[in-house]
Amino acid sequence: MADPAASTTADTITDTAVDLTREAAARLVEVHRPSSEIVHFPETAPLRLDCQQLLGPFSIAYKTYGALNAQKSNAILICHALTGDQYVASAHPVTGKAGWWETLVGPGKPIDTNRFFVICSNILGGCMGSTGPASTNPKTGKAYALDFPVITIGDMVDAQVRLIDHLGIDQLFSVIGGSMGGMQVLEWAARHKDRVATAVPIATAPWHSAQNIAFHEVGRQAVMADPEWREGSYLDKGTRPARGLAVARMAAHITYLSEKALEEKFGRNLQNRTARSFSFDADFKIESYLRHQGSTFVDRFDANSYLYITRAMDYFDLEAENGGRLARAFVGTKTQFCIVSFTSDWLYPTRDSKDIVKALNAVAANVSFVEIESSKGHDAFLLEEQEFFSTIQGFINAAAQKRGLGGGPRAELRPREAQR
Repeated sequence: MADPAASTTADTITDTAVDLTREAAARLVEVHRPSSEIVHFPETAPLRLDCQQLLGPFSIAYKTYGALNAQKSNAILICHALTGDQYVASAHPVTGKAGWWETLVGPGKPIDTNRFFVICSNILGGCMGSTGPASTNPKTGKAYALDFPVITIGDMVDAQVRLIDHLGIDQLFSVIGGSMGGMQVLEWAARHKDRVATAVPIATAPWHSAQNIAFHEVGRQAVMADPEWREGSYLDKGTRPARGLAVARMAAHITYLSEKALEEKFGRNLQNRTARSFSFDADFKIESYLRHQGSTFVDRFDANSYLYITRAMDYFDLEAENGGRLARAFVGTKTQFCIVSFTSDWLYPTRDSKDIVKALNAVAANVSFVEIESSKGHDAFLLEEQEFFSTIQGFINAAAQKRGLGGGPRAELRPREAQR
């Protein structure tokens, strides 16, 4: 359902911000008129946030793949990571790149859309159609900017619950996600136990560590130090804190890779030159790579969304939410869990996954745990890892058979670069 007010706002913003690239202008249109499905929830049905504010009206943009069966028992919700979106298995409308998990999701793949009804929504606070700081504040007619309330991972999940209710689904066959998506999986399993048959938290943690909060703070300060940030009102001013957001992205991207992956891919190799320039140009390949990551990111992501989402991750602490005992989050659960970590992931190391497993074991939950040998770091969950794909496929097929949904074929896997 189109929102005329949002359409007007989108046109005004793209007309005002005359220095935007084509991609950045297209992304601003997606904020208000997403290419995907969208559901609008009225002001009379607001979302109560963990900060105790009411948010309404609000919208959730989403994509679906496959078909919901008559029993509505084959639905899988995929939760995206920090800079992801709803385009999990289809071309991104701004960049044109393939879906960020299209190696895992699709016909005949480990998450088989011939068998399952797959749902992926843009999170609350995002910038691809769901309500966030770039969306129109109905009280002012301008972008929310910093008037948008601070949100949590739990708020994102509660907004997803509204979407699942809208789709008429009582229980999800599975909730699956990596990194911040894994945090959402854990919140689903803790807050909505009866609605999750199986849960697959991947490369994630039950709380955000001090080290990870520190990295996020560096990124936020980079954004806010950019003079074009304009105290968060850059959309109204027709500017962009592109340099600050690019630096934030560069710093974050380092954490997604392992030392071995960096050494193998880049080492100390020079970029398009045979000798050092004795300047501050990008002499090294790794410098050029990070600059490229930063410059392309600013065209598809909103700076204020980056601030809000990283803060939501910082606030995530499932143990603190449950009186200082993580196991309490899962008391009474009937959900079947599959926890996955990667050996070279230093952002969310295996010990974090083991803390989740211990908590589940303490309440006699049905849980399996797999540590995947990989040199690719945190990004391994987005890349081709045969053992990882086999683990996901095996778990889903076994759970589906148990629930009368039948088994499935083995997937043909194709290598690709991580899409973040």
